[in-house]
Amino acid sequence: MPMLELGNAQLHYVPIEGDPHKPLLVFLHEGLGCIGMWKEFPERLCAATGCPGLVYERQGYGMSSPQPGPRSIHYLHQFALVELPAVMARLAPGREHIVVGHSDGGSIALIYAAARPQGLRGVISAAAHVFVEDVTIEGIRAVLAAHGAGKMRALARYHGDKAEQVFSSWADTWLAPWFRQWNIEYLLPAIACPLLAMQGSDDHYGSGAQLDAIERGTPGASQLLLPGCGHSPHIEQPEAALQAMAAFINPLAA
Repeated sequence: MPMLELGNAQLHYVPIEGDPHKPLLVFLHEGLGCIGMWKEFPERLCAATGCPGLVYERQGYGMSSPQPGPRSIHYLHQFALVELPAVMARLAPGREHIVVGHSDGGSIALIYAAARPQGLRGVISAAAHVFVEDVTIEGIRAVLAAHGAGKMRALARYHGDKAEQVFSSWADTWLAPWFRQWNIEYLLPAIACPLLAMQGSDDHYGSGAQLDAIERGTPGASQLLLPGCGHSPHIEQPEAALQAMAAFINPLAA
């Protein structure tokens, strides 16, 4: 099991083979996610584009080291501007790359792109947030009720004894009154690379207003709203997500 030593933490990662002359696809999981919850989608997208891939678990998730302490309003910035650049420097120094992020991972991808890192060729965000909506709060409260009723035990399959911390850190942060003011629209104009923002029309954590804000604020961005799809396009509509992502990546990887 490949593990990356990063400071006092160990991060679990999985490389995916592909053409070494093409950009590396870097996959960033959701706020309750991990490598396993991507299912076979990263391998399929790499196969469809010929690109190599890197899937890793942020600190606090899956088989990586536990979260070191309580989260702040800057926790997504910390993952985007500290952890991700360190992972790239260690595992893919100097590599051209395209970041594919889902939910929290999508927001992290946007923050990362706004810093204009060397070698970044493009970004795909799926169900990313750039601000907090009422529907986001309502969706999390519904999941919190299901968790209280014992319906979230499946998380333990993916996160082991960290499952409760993964869930409570996510829910408590997004439901905190002080997090309601979180907003990253201000950084979107700094994104210089091509961007594809996608979301499901039936996403219970966000509305199409997220896509509109991303497209409005980001030069060169395009949006895709998938009808009848929920929060996880790569799981709920994998063929549509695969086709759209590959169509975006292939010209950049040529």
